[in-house]
Amino acid sequence: MTGINDDSAQYLISTVSKRSGVKSDLVRAWERRYQAVTPSRTSGGHRVYTDQDIARLKLLNEATSNGHSISQIAQFSLDDLKKLIKNEPNAITKTFSRDQPLAADRIYLTEDYIEKCYAAVLAFDAKALESHFENAIVELGTEVFIEHLLTPLLSKIGERWKLGELRPVHEHMTSSVIRSLTYILRNNNPCAANAPRMIVSTPIGQLHELGALLAAIMAELSGWQVTYLGANLPAEEIAAGVKYINACALTLSLSFATDDHVVAKELRRLKKLVGSNVAIIVGGRAAGHFQAVLNEVGVLNIEGYAHFRQILDQLALENLDQEVDTV
Repeated sequence: MTGINDDSAQYLISTVSKRSGVKSDLVRAWERRYQAVTPSRTSGGHRVYTDQDIARLKLLNEATSNGHSISQIAQFSLDDLKKLIKNEPNAITKTFSRDQPLAADRIYLTEDYIEKCYAAVLAFDAKALESHFENAIVELGTEVFIEHLLTPLLSKIGERWKLGELRPVHEHMTSSVIRSLTYILRNNNPCAANAPRMIVSTPIGQLHELGALLAAIMAELSGWQVTYLGANLPAEEIAAGVKYINACALTLSLSFATDDHVVAKELRRLKKLVGSNVAIIVGGRAAGHFQAVLNEVGVLNIEGYAHFRQILDQLALENLDQEVDTV
């Protein structure tokens, strides 16, 4: 559309969002909080943006996807943004490292998003929740989104469900929205030819798969070739998957604490079937309930996402050393 200024094309925010790849809500947030762009307004009060605004938003989107903090780069010139991206085209940059504490602005953003997302859950508004999630993934990056927004949000939902503020249907709706965003969260970059291989699943009787799905995504982001099998599989089927892809690791999520001895039996069976050369990694909110059998089987317990990444890095090095020894 032709706009207010004769020498510059003007676009409504819907067009800007499509062309820049930045969701409309996020464009407004960047404008309000950081003055990343300064649109004009029509006589009717609608925001209108220029081609230069769209170019800025494209570059800011790419830079934040690479790990830069929007608060630190929002005022960069177009040339500076281009140089920033040119110098670091594919890497998570020094602005944010996965092993460093979150910067203050990212802590603020995650807390802000948690409140907005919880409000959407409480209102049972799946569309609003999906929109908040999509914006957060773009602004925070996948790892920060999972570790510092999604995990605390799910814990909060669990706590409020126990207090009676939420119903099980709220948790199911949230899980459904998260699963629908898997295509955004998963690492679509091709794995290295010699990437270590992993199976991710949950044992029979463990019906919730969200923890396993998030573990699979985090492993992919760490450079692993992951085959995700879903939930509630018997030991024989999980072990078959391990053998089919020649996996060197198996990650399991335990979400329910039960006393029917099925999980213990399945873990012992799995260890026997996959052998000692396959590392078994176990996490999930109910893992502590099965600590005795986990110790007996000799699994690697996940104490958090940072610890999970450390385990993956160590196993990847050991797998590489074994490949070198066999050459």
